[in-house]
Amino acid sequence: MNRNKWLGVLVVVAIVAVGAFLLWPRPPAKIVISNWDGYMPAELLQNFTKETGIEAELAVHATNEEIMGKVTAGGGKGYDVLFVSSPFVEALAKQGLIAELDPGKIPNLANLYPEARALAYDPNNKYSVPYAWGTTGICYRSDLVSPAPTSWMELLRPADTHKGKVTMLATDRWLMAAGLKALGYSVNSTNPEEIAQAKALLIEAKQHLLAYDDTTFYSKLVSGEASMVQAWDGWCNYGIAENAAIKFVVPREGSDMWVDTMVVTAASGNRDGAMAFIDYVLRPEVHRWVAENILYKVPNQVAMEALDPALAQQYPNIAISPAELMALEQLRDLGDAQKTYTQTVTEITASQ
Repeated sequence: MNRNKWLGVLVVVAIVAVGAFLLWPRPPAKIVISNWDGYMPAELLQNFTKETGIEAELAVHATNEEIMGKVTAGGGKGYDVLFVSSPFVEALAKQGLIAELDPGKIPNLANLYPEARALAYDPNNKYSVPYAWGTTGICYRSDLVSPAPTSWMELLRPADTHKGKVTMLATDRWLMAAGLKALGYSVNSTNPEEIAQAKALLIEAKQHLLAYDDTTFYSKLVSGEASMVQAWDGWCNYGIAENAAIKFVVPREGSDMWVDTMVVTAASGNRDGAMAFIDYVLRPEVHRWVAENILYKVPNQVAMEALDPALAQQYPNIAISPAELMALEQLRDLGDAQKTYTQTVTEITASQ
């Protein structure tokens, strides 16, 4: 065979080999998900990978501020899905750090409550999908606090019998929210005078506190070390699970409506895989399992309607309706005022 014929054969073989490589099924690229520790069933990622073949790696962040800092510094590289609270959805979208979602790739959006498709911070779920939602209030020992607390002031200016037995959340938005709502102001206030008044009230309250505590407050209630704590509703349920005398109440001045969401980073190398993960979470059986596991309300109507009614009997705040939540104030991005909140809370917690 002459040289030209050999070259022709080699070219044909090369083309066939390249074509076979392109057609050969290859495993989808993995996705990296950053979430709060313990905020999803331990086996959820394993089950997702087993079904889809998409490897899912979990990274953990302790606070919204922590993951916000990492994503801002690195442009979101290295992450595909982030779990962040609603104000941070707005902030990330404004900076172009999260991608617009493709509803066609997330058909299980249809399982959400109508209210969950009309949230002020992200109408029609353009950038985010709600994962869990709820409110913040007073979690207390009903056998130690009588009558039941009805006002933020009972936490901030406790009766003598409860002084030194109260804890508050240290996270910026929620600590400030208690002071602002107690004074009749918005949880999203950017008014310097209102912020200053809330700061003064919270500094005054500090002298009566047992601690600032964002993670173990329910344990302090169970042991009796604390009698009243500021708490997220779902986290209060961890105390109720150990002591039925623990109750939760939303103060009469009102409170925030918080929403924890799933977003896809603009820098994601596997957006389809990221949206496949979100769609998987929104399956009724999966999202119901999430609610049963973390004891938080989820915004998935089909999933919530499938919950065992006994769960809401044991943990009454799970039965708070979407309409009741929507009557509260949705947390919003504060823009430049967020720096003021952060500085104010730093000064409150550091004060003598």
